[in-house]
Amino acid sequence: MSKDANDTGMSKEWNYHPDLPLADPSIFSWPPRPKFLVLWFARNWLMLSERVMMVILAVALWLFAYPSLETSSTFAFGWVFQIWIINIALMLVIAGGLHWYFYMREGQGKTLKFDHRDQAKGNRLWNFANQVHDNMFWSLTSGVAQLTAFQALTMWLMGNGYIPTITPGENPVWFVLALILLPIWSAFHFYWVHRLLHVPFFYKHFHILHHRNVNIGPWSGFSMHPVEHFLYLSTLCIHWIVPSHPIHLFFHVIYQGPGAAMTHTGYEDLLIKDKPRLALGTFYHQLHHRYYECNYGNQEMPWDRWFGTFHDGSQVGTQATKERRRKMYQA
Repeated sequence: MSKDANDTGMSKEWNYHPDLPLADPSIFSWPPRPKFLVLWFARNWLMLSERVMMVILAVALWLFAYPSLETSSTFAFGWVFQIWIINIALMLVIAGGLHWYFYMREGQGKTLKFDHRDQAKGNRLWNFANQVHDNMFWSLTSGVAQLTAFQALTMWLMGNGYIPTITPGENPVWFVLALILLPIWSAFHFYWVHRLLHVPFFYKHFHILHHRNVNIGPWSGFSMHPVEHFLYLSTLCIHWIVPSHPIHLFFHVIYQGPGAAMTHTGYEDLLIKDKPRLALGTFYHQLHHRYYECNYGNQEMPWDRWFGTFHDGSQVGTQATKERRRKMYQA
């Protein structure tokens, strides 16, 4: 199916979906597909993609906003508060800006929007009886607080030489390679944490808060129970083991925090002059929010296909997912 704005891909269940069944876009498919890998790399790293914009933002924050490692080598309220303020601002600008454009201004109507529905209001399922306000509350309180805590602790460890660090001048190859590998590490970590959160005990007590968002929006991505925030953000601990630079840490922070708003817009792409210019959410993850026990990871990692939890968007996939969920909760 073309992604042209006029090609809506509408159905009874969805306002829009891509071609079904979903193809396999994993970079770990076997045998390797050299042409696909080249195109994947070009799309993600040689164009103004979501990831490239995050790297640019991380560099700008390193140069002009976040405290230096010298400052952060001694714990003090001032520099930790500075990080918290910046992270609050990033969430408000990125999640708030996307929400304003797609749901308040209705910048592209419902073109390429997966779900027919608007964000919920007047429903007591949500704190404040409002889905957006509920999502903002959890994102801006527990979410930003824990994101700041992980970041501040990691910067303190870096500043004191307790964990390995690098510089781009001394390690240019690893500096670039680490930026490319961080989203892949994040996907690996996310899959296994996500599977844990779908164990019925953890789902009932913690993950259900995030899954109230069947119809997702930008503020849904980082709206989680505090226990889930802790597990989700533990991905940042990779910097305690693998040599990295503050730019890698800041990129990772943006990717996990404000970046979640981009992948949860509820839209597949941002359109400019009726052409898709920036990839946002995926139908792959939208299926997870609709049917729960499927597509725990993301499209770049093969885990769902390997472990039989892949939903390809077809009716057969829906029935298989519902049956798997029934058996899980019976057990």
